[in-house]
Amino acid sequence: MGFQETHALEDARSETTLASDVQDAPFQEPAADSYLLGGFTWRHASPDPQRPVVIINAATSVRCRHYSRFAAYLFANGFDVIIYDYRGIGESRPKSMRHLQASWTDWGALDFEAMLKRAQREFPGQPIDVVGHSFGGCAAGLGASGKIIRRLVTVGAQFAYWRDYAPDHRWRMFGKWHLLMPLVTLFCGYFPGKRLGWLEDTPAGVVRDWSTPTASYERRPSGRTMTDLPFANVRAKALAISISDDPYGTIPAIERLLAYFHNAQKTHLRIEPQDIGEQQVGHFAFFRSAYQATLWPIARTWLQTGELASDTPGRKIPRSQAL
Repeated sequence: MGFQETHALEDARSETTLASDVQDAPFQEPAADSYLLGGFTWRHASPDPQRPVVIINAATSVRCRHYSRFAAYLFANGFDVIIYDYRGIGESRPKSMRHLQASWTDWGALDFEAMLKRAQREFPGQPIDVVGHSFGGCAAGLGASGKIIRRLVTVGAQFAYWRDYAPDHRWRMFGKWHLLMPLVTLFCGYFPGKRLGWLEDTPAGVVRDWSTPTASYERRPSGRTMTDLPFANVRAKALAISISDDPYGTIPAIERLLAYFHNAQKTHLRIEPQDIGEQQVGHFAFFRSAYQATLWPIARTWLQTGELASDTPGRKIPRSQAL
């Protein structure tokens, strides 16, 4: 994460310290292994079986509060919304990070799956949609109940294969995330990202998954523990949004993850910052309220209709570019 990306994440963190105009309710939900997960719900007063409920999956080691403004925006546009923290992060952080056993696969197969079950229980009969940022898009394919997802929007979603990083940033990012981060984790027992000003503190198992330099998710340490990856369960209409100045979300990186969603109806939308009158957007800024009038309507419209509006900025990436 370079200066621009760090600055964007810090701006987003400062935004979420402000009180939202919409009241959100905290909750705790046990995963299948009894780990207690924390999050927040935006719920309309009267139930409506036609009203979609949106689950927002965060990026790796980004607190769910980063997405509060976006959640409030969706709520104001007729959705019920669930945001939550993966085990080890934010509302789901234990007293000791050193002894926490948690991986990317746990975040998807256990934590996201728990949110799918919660959505079914708390919002019976309502359509279930998902928004996934960065690894959160990958997590959307790791839940066993993925078949219940109606529509999926991902933003910069990939699983950090180093050769997919933008060429101008690749070696710096490789050194930071694939050499330095695992070395610090080996010494500390977890990655103290908060102390370094990079990310939230991160479980060692997640660091191992992220830093392993293989192009296949099933060859990441926790991916090897799954007999069958459940991505094919997802049959949703899926929109993958990527931003051209996002060094993580390059076209090869986005397409690498999309290829796992064999049965989804996939659209990849590539946006240049200049398409929306900006000089830069990067990996984290999509969910800042500054983009409420330009980027957020793209996700909202897809969740509402499963289609792109005729005036949507950017261009569709042809499926022929898929890996």
